[in-house]
Amino acid sequence: MRKLTYYVAATLDGYIAGPNGEFDFFPFEGEEAAAILADFPETMPTPARGPWGVADRPAERFDTVIMGRGAYEPGFKMGLTSPYAHLRQYVVSRTLVAPDPAVTVVDSDPVALVRELKKQDGMGIWLSGGGTLAAVLREEIDELIIKRNPMILGSGIPLFQGPFTPTTFKPTSTRSFDSGLTITTYTR
Repeated sequence: MRKLTYYVAATLDGYIAGPNGEFDFFPFEGEEAAAILADFPETMPTPARGPWGVADRPAERFDTVIMGRGAYEPGFKMGLTSPYAHLRQYVVSRTLVAPDPAVTVVDSDPVALVRELKKQDGMGIWLSGGGTLAAVLREEIDELIIKRNPMILGSGIPLFQGPFTPTTFKPTSTRSFDSGLTITTYTR
């Protein structure tokens, strides 16, 4: 069965974006960028894959991406209607009208969507964000991969934005970098 992996950058205080959805403060350079490009090439937006040298790399981990409207919106506002054209793309939104034939907008239960996708053949399913969608899908998340950046924001969009529901995951690996960034994998 396929796994749902919430792979996301976060701060020490648990935010994945600023109060207005900004995320450009997360660095992407040096040894950290090289490691991410080596281990998660399919998570790079399609237009950036060529410049970052991963355009010809086949999917190794994920063949599907699910994102909330807030995660989809920044690229959409810049005219990027199909940010991950190399993956099957789903956007969960009750208000977004089909922006691109390559993007499936899901206006119904995202839990049912994930359960259906898990039954299908294929590689892993990447939950790219955001915090509200992650909270709704909490019970379906099989794996968390958190790129923890050594900074605090004080406010913003949390990793999980939903009701108080303690859920336990087990850390299975951590990779640390000189910059202070850690990439930790947790499994249910």
